[in-house]
Amino acid sequence: MSVVGIDVGFQNCYIAVARSGGIETIANEYSDRCTPACVSLASKNRMIGNAAKSQVITNFKNTVHGFKKFHGRAFDDPFVQAEKPKLPYGLHKLANGNTGIKVRYLDEDKVFTVEQITGMLLTKLKETSESALKKPVVDCVISVPSFFTDAERRSVFDATQIAGLNCLRLINDTTAVALAYGIYKQDLPTPEERPRNVVFVDMGHSSFQVSITAFNKGKLKVLATAFDLYLGGRNFDEALVDYFCEEFKGKYKLNVRDNPRALLRLHQECEKLKKLMSANSSDLPLNIECFMNDIDVSSRMNRGQFEDMCSQYLMRVEMPLKSALEQSKLSRDDIYAVEIVGGATRIPAIKERIAKFFCKDVSTTLNADEAVARGCALQCAILSPAFKVREFSITDVVPFPITLRWKTPTEDGLGECEVFSKNHAAPFSKVITFHKKEPFDLEAFYSSPQDLPYPDHRIGCFSVQNVAPQPDGDSSKVKVKVRVNVHGIFSVSSASLIEKQKGEGEDMQIDSEPLVQNEGRAEDQTKMQVDQEGQSQGDQQNEENSSCSKEGASGEKQDPAAGASKPKVKVKSVDLPILANNIRQLDSDVLNNFVDYERQMIVQDKLVKELNDAKNAVEEYVYDLRDKLCGIYEKYITEEDGNRLTLMLEDTENWLYEDGEDQPKQVYEEKLDALKRLGQPIQDRHREHEDRPRAFEELGKKLQLYMKFVDFYKQKDERYLHLSAEEMSTVEKCVNESMGWMNSKMNAQSKLAITQDPVVKVADIIAKIQELDNVCNPVMNRPKPTVEEAPEVNDQNSGAHNGPTAKQGAEGKGDAKGNQQTKPGAKEMEVD
Repeated sequence: MSVVGIDVGFQNCYIAVARSGGIETIANEYSDRCTPACVSLASKNRMIGNAAKSQVITNFKNTVHGFKKFHGRAFDDPFVQAEKPKLPYGLHKLANGNTGIKVRYLDEDKVFTVEQITGMLLTKLKETSESALKKPVVDCVISVPSFFTDAERRSVFDATQIAGLNCLRLINDTTAVALAYGIYKQDLPTPEERPRNVVFVDMGHSSFQVSITAFNKGKLKVLATAFDLYLGGRNFDEALVDYFCEEFKGKYKLNVRDNPRALLRLHQECEKLKKLMSANSSDLPLNIECFMNDIDVSSRMNRGQFEDMCSQYLMRVEMPLKSALEQSKLSRDDIYAVEIVGGATRIPAIKERIAKFFCKDVSTTLNADEAVARGCALQCAILSPAFKVREFSITDVVPFPITLRWKTPTEDGLGECEVFSKNHAAPFSKVITFHKKEPFDLEAFYSSPQDLPYPDHRIGCFSVQNVAPQPDGDSSKVKVKVRVNVHGIFSVSSASLIEKQKGEGEDMQIDSEPLVQNEGRAEDQTKMQVDQEGQSQGDQQNEENSSCSKEGASGEKQDPAAGASKPKVKVKSVDLPILANNIRQLDSDVLNNFVDYERQMIVQDKLVKELNDAKNAVEEYVYDLRDKLCGIYEKYITEEDGNRLTLMLEDTENWLYEDGEDQPKQVYEEKLDALKRLGQPIQDRHREHEDRPRAFEELGKKLQLYMKFVDFYKQKDERYLHLSAEEMSTVEKCVNESMGWMNSKMNAQSKLAITQDPVVKVADIIAKIQELDNVCNPVMNRPKPTVEEAPEVNDQNSGAHNGPTAKQGAEGKGDAKGNQQTKPGAKEMEVD
């Protein structure tokens, strides 16, 4: 089972895996641990990651980037409309109102959903992981911003399914960072002691997140989160772009914003300049050659100017910090450390403001780019049964309060209650008891729209079906379980009707329970939920024939005496169907179609890759052979053949860039075979000429060795007296034949020109050496037998024995009583 953590950022992605007893960030095929979040669509295939980033300038209309924040958003969303003018590619309104991305793919205009584009990116990251781990990758943990709403999280989750991944958890960015920070700490306070409070500040390319987390040994608990959805590194890039656009307009009379390609180039150069200014406070140049209309542009900027220019953004850094601290009800003195991650936190002015707010130096012990991915991989390892990880529990929070509203078709009024408050522990389940006579609807929505970074505060509508009154006409008790799962997604997970079997029923207890850490394992979840539901009780609040109450998992214990005074009542629980209608949720049929289409695109990409590999193989062979014909292969081919082959290579090169620019794979393979039929003999002659002398030398050494062996035998050397004459005759014959073979082949070869094919190949010489060894080596190395190893054994088939039995003869002489007496130093053996 693979353990993979993926950080899908607005601009870049990182992959971390668990292997060799630790967590490491893996590199892609470009030996880069950072994979750009870019997808480029072309006439034949897709390019994703580094390959797509190289197309941002040349194929800007079909290269999609910066799409992360479109998840779960409608086309008419104010954020989408604000982003639309900044994008070089087109956006399109889908039939369901969602945001689509319009590009040209396979020479056709296509509109892809954001889920499909993210699915393409995840497919690439999956392939990178499989290449590094050398095994299939399915299970993973993926990070999302802490401010993502229910619709956005569902959208990302659908994208993982399109990519063929089994996402064990969507984990918040700052929670993943906290896990990467805390799990390795050996000095955390015990559960009984006061927790260690750490602030995690994450400013990436497009957003700013703050989390305050309490650590004890073996666990972390998120106390509060805050964010600025529209503050990140790109704001500082855009400030530079705006400045230089105005400067170039006055200095060079260039309207940069009218040229998308020039604007993209300026963005890239401004990002580089921003990074340089973070490390250098002196004046730095900005030079772009052939920027627009073949005009070279240049300018200068220093850190002081840059900070003055971005003062409006720097002022916004403090607000989320203050909000998180107030929510956590902690003081600055309660903060143990402030850890910063994310690329934009490298800007000195941002570091200074964070340090100034908390009145302490910021800490950079974590890798600013890779910490989130490493935390994801650690969470995946915790959830995986294949890895043994130190016990470490994670309690996250609900970022926005969630309210449930209910109504039945015949009721005029509405009832509602807040089921999850802001910063409520998550994952968590609650059971609510309703008194109803007919089916009813539950509408879930975020309680405070003014704090929501999303225009639609609705989550979804859940219809509880098949509710009927009791036989006596009373309202039925319906227990509804609502939960926020490990992905941070709200759902009405179950509903059950409680039927009274006899007598008067007691008030049903209302439970709430936290989900277990490893919620991904269904069997563990079920057991934990049943146990906790059986242990907890709560108070009811009746409102319009409904009751809604909440309590912790450790509710008050019932008085045994009171329970004994009431008659026992049998109840029957009947599961009720729930019809869910989530906001901006993809239908299952649509999702399945997207999965199938992604597989088709993967096959298409593979075919195009094989075609390109075949074409590149021809081109590579042409260049390689032509170069060697003027070098190491020159003396192995006649001048006439060399001229003919060179002409053929030039014709093939011209064909590649003309008629052969776009041909089927088979055509390229046939071209390569035709070239190899002429080029391979030259290559073989060169290799044979280089390796043949060494092979003949090795054969000569073997012959000398075995000839000496034969001479020693003829001289009656005591080492070989045990060998028979027939064996030695065979050896001598083989040596003489091999010697004759070698001499004849060497003489024949010496008469040939170097441009002719050899009469003997290296493989033939190696085979002759092997043949010689097979005949001579066993005889030469046969050990001389010893007396002890070949004792005399009596014939068992003879009718009479003149001494001990055959067994005794082998093992030693027996005494008169049959006891064995083994000769010292002799080996014992048994003959049947």
